[in-house]
Amino acid sequence: MSALIRCRSHQPRNSRHTRNDRSFVAFVVIKAALIQTVRAANVWIGWLVSEYPLAFVSVKLSPAGRTQEYRLADASPSPRPGEAVIVQTESGPALGHVVPTIPALADRRRPVSDSAQVLLRRASHEDVVTRLKHQHREQEAARVALLKIRERGLPMKLARVEQLLDGSKLIFHFTAEGRVDFRELVRELAAEFHTRIELRQIGVRDEARMLGGYGSCGRPLCCTTWLQSFQPVSIKMAKQQALSLNPSKLSGLCGRLKCCLRYELPNGQGVTHGGCAHEGGCSGGGCSGGDKCAGCGGQCGRRQ
Repeated sequence: MSALIRCRSHQPRNSRHTRNDRSFVAFVVIKAALIQTVRAANVWIGWLVSEYPLAFVSVKLSPAGRTQEYRLADASPSPRPGEAVIVQTESGPALGHVVPTIPALADRRRPVSDSAQVLLRRASHEDVVTRLKHQHREQEAARVALLKIRERGLPMKLARVEQLLDGSKLIFHFTAEGRVDFRELVRELAAEFHTRIELRQIGVRDEARMLGGYGSCGRPLCCTTWLQSFQPVSIKMAKQQALSLNPSKLSGLCGRLKCCLRYELPNGQGVTHGGCAHEGGCSGGGCSGGDKCAGCGGQCGRRQ
């Protein structure tokens, strides 16, 4: 009897080991399949780039930043997705990484011929190492700046620190409700880091676009993916769509009204550009027939 009990006690262990082995084998198979899929996707993207050469490339300067288009300065071959490149921005040269560009959307994203955003060259190993050192210095600068802001009790919130590729300037982005006298802070930071210091005040929406995040819909923020500029949003747009006027549901991560409140309005431009804010047209039969809308009496501005 005792031998039978021992055999039964060992049996679940063996079955448990069998299940673990099967799970490990399944994990290895799935991992290999994913690697093959990624390789096939890279080959497909390379084929698209070779078949549909573009006069510009899409570049991301930071993981949370929006994709921007930079025109090619010469007729050299376009860099492939994933390569590090040096581009010309408003603040100066910057290092970014090329991301795939969909050929079907190339005409919409093509920059103008005289655009100041130009791809200068491919990044070298020294450029990548320099950028890594700059990132470490940006973290240290943010830590020091936060300590000095708290010591002086300045009514400002530090959002991000950025150092130019050539190391000539440190830019401190911050948000504040009003004007802040930060002249003494600039002097202390310049004495600490021995470089040019610039404090740039931004809005809360710009802060959300700079830091990134996910909205209540579960998708990345529109301002960090595709939104080009911020348009005015009012509570009237929510009333036109019969939405609940709950501030927690209508506000985004920035604390302001969500930009997507404009999307359900015609052309995303509100009532001033015509059309009704209700799905399927106006409530009284739609905007069809006559010079005025059948349901709203012409208040929506749409004419046939």
